[in-house]
Amino acid sequence: MNNEIFVKMALDGWQGQLNATSNLFNKLSDEQLMQEIAPSRNRGVYLLGHLIAVHDMMLPLLLLGDAVYPEFHHPFVDLPDKAVTDLPPIAELRAQWATLNEKITTLFASLTPDEWFTRHANISPEDFAKEPHRNRLNVMLVRTLHLSNHRGQLALLMPKG
Repeated sequence: MNNEIFVKMALDGWQGQLNATSNLFNKLSDEQLMQEIAPSRNRGVYLLGHLIAVHDMMLPLLLLGDAVYPEFHHPFVDLPDKAVTDLPPIAELRAQWATLNEKITTLFASLTPDEWFTRHANISPEDFAKEPHRNRLNVMLVRTLHLSNHRGQLALLMPKG
């Protein structure tokens, strides 16, 4: 197999998880997103903001540009849910989720298969020479798993039946 096939499989997995998560966000009401996944656990709104923050941080990590929403890192990554009481409105978060992921999809499509196997911003050229598996594709694969995990949590907000 060649790099093109590996990258296509990985991008298909990413896009599948992204589409499934977006569909879930579209099905969940604002009221459902304000609920905790389980008692004393994250609310859906926090996970929406968290996923925006993590996806946004992929831009500079993958050397694809600056973060669009750098202000999301602190309240949605550094801090636990409910530590910040003044979160953006859910409608705004929903729009930012869609806009950011459209941008990421376009940027991902612009990379050649070989570019996916180049280093990301958090590894030095010297370390990358020793550990070439620490590449852009690996970051995207890990973020796909991260997205899948949180989609599973968000599914618990759907009404039973």
